Amino acid sequence: MQDSNAPAGAVFFEKAVLDRLIKTLRESGYCVVGPKVEQNAIIYNELESADELPIGWSDTQEPGVYRLRRNDREDYFAYNVGPHSWKQFLFPARVMVSSADRTEDGWRMDVPDEPLRKYAFLGVRACELRAIAIQDRVFMGGAYIDPIYQQRRQAALIIAVNCTQAAKTCFCTSMNSGPKCSEGFDLALTEIATGFEVEVGSDAGAAVLAKLPHRPMDSSESSLAGIARSRAVAQISKHLETDNIRDLLLSNLEHPRWDQVAERCLSCANCTMVCPTCFCSTVSEVTDLQGDHVERHRTWDSCFNQDFSYMASGTVRNDRRSRYRQWLTHKLASWYDQFDTSGCVGCGRCITWCPVGIDLTEEVTAMRRDPCENRVLPILQPIEAKVCSIARKNPT
Repeated sequence: MQDSNAPAGAVFFEKAVLDRLIKTLRESGYCVVGPKVEQNAIIYNELESADELPIGWSDTQEPGVYRLRRNDREDYFAYNVGPHSWKQFLFPARVMVSSADRTEDGWRMDVPDEPLRKYAFLGVRACELRAIAIQDRVFMGGAYIDPIYQQRRQAALIIAVNCTQAAKTCFCTSMNSGPKCSEGFDLALTEIATGFEVEVGSDAGAAVLAKLPHRPMDSSESSLAGIARSRAVAQISKHLETDNIRDLLLSNLEHPRWDQVAERCLSCANCTMVCPTCFCSTVSEVTDLQGDHVERHRTWDSCFNQDFSYMASGTVRNDRRSRYRQWLTHKLASWYDQFDTSGCVGCGRCITWCPVGIDLTEEVTAMRRDPCENRVLPILQPIEAKVCSIARKNPT
């Protein structure tokens, strides 16, 4: 039976062509980034050949648990998302945004003029495509555009891979973000035993495909690709009820569940570091010993860090309860007011990489039920959130 969601005009290339794809992209000036096995995890790093891909590797993920394991197949992409996301290449963890030098005529201000590095991302999953789209909205969709992100994003080529298996922490179906890639890619691959079904998503993707040997799909290959995609859907067991989720959270800011989760939360910031959409950052000035050269650096930060909410009067969110509440209500509620979308894509990273296994889907479910009678809580009058910009001063 052929997949009813099979992409129109899909073609096929054999697995050996994957190495040629990487070499073709490199010859075209791209820095190819994809999955590799390093430090007992599958991370994203620069690739020179297909041999560096995690061939024959899978992973086991549960709340607070991540383990690599070998499988009995020679698949390239039989794993789920790991601790890395593509955010690190588009929104770097540390970058110099400006510098100043003392001269005889006074201070001269400069903005770094670094050569553009074109990235080709290989192995982007559907939930990650949605995460990139969300960060596009954050950094390029408003009145103020981040030039560093914009330059990197516009030069990027995206080769997506449809999921053929799911982890216990995945809930992309609840967020309508996967597991099948639907948009935002240049090429999308579905892996089967003999090769890849290939869907073209842009003119740039078509130009790359034209340089590679390929042929039309036959009916059996198309059927196998559809079965592989359906398998991932069937394996997703985690669910997040999103109906009225904004009003639910903002109407229950004093729910006792916040205290309960605070007793477990370590405020380690792991969830925000692995999240593909979190974008909190801080700015610091670094000077040389003579005080004649100053650099301004932007680095990733987290709302779980106590100093993140520091203002002239002191720290606003002093306890873990308020910091976890800030993160969850922003991610699933007030993000809608800022960007007209949820800040969550259902990738499950925050669940897997939480040292104590806090599961946001369970926390939201608990908010919907009365802690005494286990009945569904009524939704209170919706709150109209007003978003303002606050200039934050770093503590000295």
